[in-house]
This record gives sequence, C-alpha cells and structure tokens, in this order.
Amino acid sequence: MSIKTKLSLIMSFFALVLLSLNIALSYFSTRDNLRNLSEANMMVTARQIALAVEQSRSVNEYIKRQNHGEISRVMAEGMLQMTSPERITQETLRSNPHLLEITGIDLETFQGGGRILFGTYNYANDTMDHKAVREVIQKGESLLQDISINGERGLESFIPISPVNKGPYVIRIVSSYEPISSVISKQMFSQITISLVLLQIVIFASYILAGEIIRPIQDILIKVNQLSSGKFETRMRVNRRDELGLLGQKINTMAVSLGHYTAELEQKNEEIRSMNEYLESIISQTADAIHLIDLEGNILRVNPAFECLYGWTSEGIVGKKLDYIPSFLEQDQEEWRRELEQGRSVILPETVRKRKDGSLVEVSISESPIFDKFGRISAYICISRDMTEHNRMEELLRRSEKLTTVGQLAAGVAHEIRNPLTTLRGFLQMQQHSKTMNPLHTDIMLSELDRINLIVSEFLILAKPQAVNFQTKDVRYTLGDVVSLLDSEAHLHNIEFSVHFSAETILVHCEENQLKQVFINILKNAMEAMPSGGQITLMLYSEEPHLAVIRVIDEGEGISKERMQKLGEPFYTNKEKGTGLGLMISQRIIETHKGCFQIESEVGKGTVVTITLPRLQEEEVPQLME
Repeated sequence: MSIKTKLSLIMSFFALVLLSLNIALSYFSTRDNLRNLSEANMMVTARQIALAVEQSRSVNEYIKRQNHGEISRVMAEGMLQMTSPERITQETLRSNPHLLEITGIDLETFQGGGRILFGTYNYANDTMDHKAVREVIQKGESLLQDISINGERGLESFIPISPVNKGPYVIRIVSSYEPISSVISKQMFSQITISLVLLQIVIFASYILAGEIIRPIQDILIKVNQLSSGKFETRMRVNRRDELGLLGQKINTMAVSLGHYTAELEQKNEEIRSMNEYLESIISQTADAIHLIDLEGNILRVNPAFECLYGWTSEGIVGKKLDYIPSFLEQDQEEWRRELEQGRSVILPETVRKRKDGSLVEVSISESPIFDKFGRISAYICISRDMTEHNRMEELLRRSEKLTTVGQLAAGVAHEIRNPLTTLRGFLQMQQHSKTMNPLHTDIMLSELDRINLIVSEFLILAKPQAVNFQTKDVRYTLGDVVSLLDSEAHLHNIEFSVHFSAETILVHCEENQLKQVFINILKNAMEAMPSGGQITLMLYSEEPHLAVIRVIDEGEGISKERMQKLGEPFYTNKEKGTGLGLMISQRIIETHKGCFQIESEVGKGTVVTITLPRLQEEEVPQLME
C-alpha cells in the first residue's frame, strides 16, 4: 500500500470518527431536547387540567350558593359538565393522540384505596406510582420517567398541583415515545446522509491532498533510488524551506559523501585486490610449504610447495587433520600447542616430519597464530622449509672446512716437525762421523722425538674422529676431580684455587674424559699465566634452567687484543714448549658437546674463560637413557 493511500485512509478515518461523534452527540442532544419539550408540553397540559378542575370547583360552589329557583337543575348540570375535569381530560386526549392516559391522584385517597380524582388509571404500576407521587408532593417538582406499555416504550410524567385553600394533588400523564423516536430517526437519517456525503467529499479531497503532500517525498524517493543504484552524481533541486527541504539538502550532502567514500572504497578494494593477488602469488610461488589450520586442527588451505614436500594434495587434505608429526615428537607437540594458544609463535630451527608415504623429511618449522579484528585467535599458519639440501650443503661445508683445517694443520705439522728432524739429522750425522755415542746428544734426540710424538698425537685428535661415549654426569664432580688433580701442582707455584660451585645438581650429557681434558688445558694455561702465584677462581652455576655455566678467572698478565685475534689458530702459542693446538682442541670438544667457549681478557687484570653447556633436568634423564 502506498503512502498516498495510507495518508488518505488516515484522514478519511479521522473524518469518519469526527462525523460519528457528531452523529452521536446530535442523537443525545435531540433526544434530550425532545424529552424536555415533551415534559414541557405535559406541564402545560397538566396546568390546563388543573385550571379546569379549579373552575369546576368554583362553578360547583357558586351553584350551591344560589337558590335553586334562580338556576335550573338542567342548566347547572350543563355548566358542571362543561367545566368538569373529565371533559377536559377527554378533549385533551382526543386532540393529542400521543397522550395515552391522564390521571388525577390525591395522595391520601390513592394510598387508602387507590381512588383517583379524575381520568383513568389503566396503565397502573402501584408501587412505582405511589413512590413517584410521594416524591413529587414532597419536592414540589415534576417527575418524568420511562415506562413500558405493552412491550413498547413510553413516558410517564407526574406534575404536582397546589391549589389555593385546597390540599395538593398530582396529575399523572402517560404518553407514547413514538413522536420522540420518529423525530430522532428522521434527525439521524438526515445526519447520516449528510455525513456520508461529507465523508465521500473528505475521501476524495484527502486523496488529492495526500498526493500533493507526498509529491516531494516521491521526488526524494526517485533520487534515493538513483543513489542506491550507484548514481552518486544525482542532486535534488531544493526549493522548500520546511522539513522536506531540509531532508533534500541532507540527501544532497549524503550523495556527496557517498560519492567520496565510494571512490575511496573502490581505491581501497583495488589495493586490497592487488595485495591479495600479490600475497596469493607469494603463497603459491614460494618454495616454503604453507598450510593453514583451524582451531580444531583441520586443514583450511595448503600451497603447491606443501603438496610437493609432504605428498598430500589440496583436495585430499583440506578439511581433515594432518598427521605428520612422528611418534617420538608427540610429547613436544603439547608444549607447542600451549605456546600457540597463548598467542606466541613457535619456531623449530631443525626437526623432522612425516610425509604421506611415511618417510621422514628434515624441515624447519615456524607456526604462528592468526588473530581476527577482536584480537581472538581464528586460525594458525605453519611454514615448513625443507632442510635436506641445506643440511647436505652444511655437511659438505663442514667437511670442506675440516679438510681446510687439516691442510693447515698438516702444513703446521710439517713445519713443526721439520725443526726437530733437522736436529736429529744433525746429531746422527755427527755420531756417524765420530763413530761414538754421546749421551747428551742422545737425550736431546729423545726430547725432540717426544716433541714430534706430542705434535702428531694432538694432530690426530683434531684430524681423526674419536670414539666417544656420552653419559649423564654431574659436572661439579668432573670439575672437582680436575681441581684435586692439579691442586698439588698449584701449591708448588703458590697458586690457590677458589671454588664456588652451585649447591644443586648440574647434569650434562657429555664425554667426561674430554671435558676433563678441556678443564686441565684451561687451568694449566691459567697457572702458566701466573708465574708469581695468585688465586684462580672457579665458578659453576646454572644461569638458566637449561644452561650450565663454568667460569675460570685468573689473575695473570692478561692477553692483548692483537694476540686475542690469533687465539685458536693452529700452532700459535707464546709458550716455550707449547704446540698451539690445546686451545683449538678445547674449542672443538666444547662444540662437540653443543656448548659455547668464550675468552675475555684485559692486560694487567687477568683472563676469564666462560664455558656454557646444555643442562639436563632430572626428569629428562630417563628419556635420554631410553
């Protein structure tokens, strides 16, 4: 239904209500007026009858005072008959057919036996009439009430009469309600006819007026429809200064704003589309395997690199759970999951995963949560990188570095061995020439041979893989054994060991003999750096839950920056009998134990050697044994 029709119906409805109220008010007003008029007519009739009664009484008394000879009996009776209430009552009833009955009632005689003064009493209702007569006599006011006459409505009027020098009486007049009903019906018919005509006029006028009222709204609706179809250049001609004119101005302002915002939105959409295409290209073309997981662990999407690395196709894995974690890593998965649920990324530099065919592949994994606009985790993205080729190249690089180191060591060994060999050759040539054996020369040659043997032994430690047996040890006892071993030698050089070990157990997975070799090398270097004696401080503590830290602090001469740069090079030493391989061997052993070897020194203050090793927790020991 259109607004025009609704508005026309509303105005017509209000007009109908007003006309209905007018008809109702006219009905009640007409009815009350007619009742009042009827009551007034009855009062007039009653007064006439009362006057006739008084005249009749006066004539009767006059006749009684005159002699019977003066006025004949016939004439007296004629006069009394002409002035009697009965005659006046009958004449009144004949002249007014709507009057049904006229009754003169004296309260005393009416109460005693129901005797009436004049008229008839056919439409009797003794109880109500007695009450009405008594009330009228007492108040001195007339009373009009409705009665039912043979099933039809009527009016009953009681008018009090108070004659001079006589007792009061009541004239009761019963009339039909038909005159009032007839007048009311005619009045209502006229009112309804006029109202219907007026209603038709109002409906027609309201329809035309509604069209005029909503015409600007229709124009606004047309412009709004054009705006909704995307024609934001549409503008309205505003010639009004009322609310509709203000609405038109606001619509024009809205059109300008919508055009501006739509242009910006199209630009943003284009940028987003370009960015999506760019990201889609990156995801599709990248060599790293990418897959998205929902909060239940189901795969949302994979890229082609994922299909190549793990063997699952996008159609076969999307919507399913990915089972690619080996059984021996399932315990770690719970820890990773907790980290992700707390909104933190998980990075595994090197681990293994299962392919679809069950084979294992070496990968590095980076998994991060994806947040929605409310800051809640909506999914997870996992990036896998195949580390097989990287590890192979790293192994080749290690081998290359090892060969390079061995080459350097071989050159150094050749250089270091050449000097004692030259000495041996010289003494042997002297003995061959002199044909004699000199014990002094023999001791020198044995010393040079021992030096050659030491160089070759340390070279073999670096160049030849050693069979190691890693075990879980408390590093406090390992370092304590070394301190006990060197304690006597330290006292001979006026050196004191100050030991500060952690009170808690510090377990490491190690080859104990190799660690002892490292500690002996470090402590001997510290002792040799303190020719005047002093104190060597040994500290063993756990800086973090998974790290064991060993620090050796001496009070020696210190190492200059130039010498610090050459530490660890093969055969670089400032000792008279050193080979320059001890520090290199110590670094290699610590690297084998996945630890860190660090030297800090300052000339004149001493040197600090810090060794950091992975620490085991007690609950990890059974798993490691398995």
